Amino acid sequence: MDYLSINRANWDSRAEIHVTGYGLDALADDPDRLSDVVRFDAGRLGDLHGLDGVHLQCHLGTDTLSLHRLGARMTGVDLSPVSLAGARALAARAGADIDYVEADVYSAPEALGGRTFDLVYTGIGAICWLPSIARWARTAAALLRPGGRLFIRDGHPVLNALVPQAIATDPDDRAQQPWISGAGETTLALELPYFEQEQALVWREEQTYGGDGTVGSPESVEWNHGLGEIVTAVLDAGLVLTALVEHDSIPWDAFAGLMALDPATGEYRLAVRPERLPASFTLVAIRPS
Repeated sequence: MDYLSINRANWDSRAEIHVTGYGLDALADDPDRLSDVVRFDAGRLGDLHGLDGVHLQCHLGTDTLSLHRLGARMTGVDLSPVSLAGARALAARAGADIDYVEADVYSAPEALGGRTFDLVYTGIGAICWLPSIARWARTAAALLRPGGRLFIRDGHPVLNALVPQAIATDPDDRAQQPWISGAGETTLALELPYFEQEQALVWREEQTYGGDGTVGSPESVEWNHGLGEIVTAVLDAGLVLTALVEHDSIPWDAFAGLMALDPATGEYRLAVRPERLPASFTLVAIRPS
């Protein structure tokens, strides 16, 4: 299976929709505005002034532009030329000097000509498109200068393993199942792989978040990676873990009808007892000097 060609076509067709529904106008026109994803972790990112950063799987560059606004000299990398065209247009409109390079993650070191960086950043919804988390970590390490940081925030692998499932609605049945949220006739069940598998999950979705329209290439290929696998891959790549934070929220409505928006953060968490679900995580690691 040529997962790169499948996912490139999928993201090219998604990007055509996202450019009209991502709120790009508001981001471009307000020089103080940050994407919700970067704003969520701004305190953990710290002072980026004067740092050289690369954003892997940058898509339309909303987070890339936000990191630029926090002071970093940014380069964005993505496999989708349509996404990169949107990212370049956004940067030009915002007056931001950002370099964009077309490449898949594993080819990034060669595509970037052996350049190294102070910051390797990757954001929400990225690593699920990669078959090997160990290879991803080695790639990130190769892109880092001594003393440089890897910074990732992404969906939690527990979230990625859950699927909505219909439940019994008989009151007597529900009385015997006090763990059910009570938010309708749907609950969440662990049905998809938590750990990385050789065989990919293949999806076909003709609709996408962030805009209205039909996705022209609806097939996509994904893999989940367990949190232990991610941490181990980072350590095996020679990096030193400095932070790992699990969050009960995620920037999108992952399970419609079961999640509620927090207006203060722009993030969604379970509407009932959100402490049950690790929805996302932030990980920071450094390459030793």
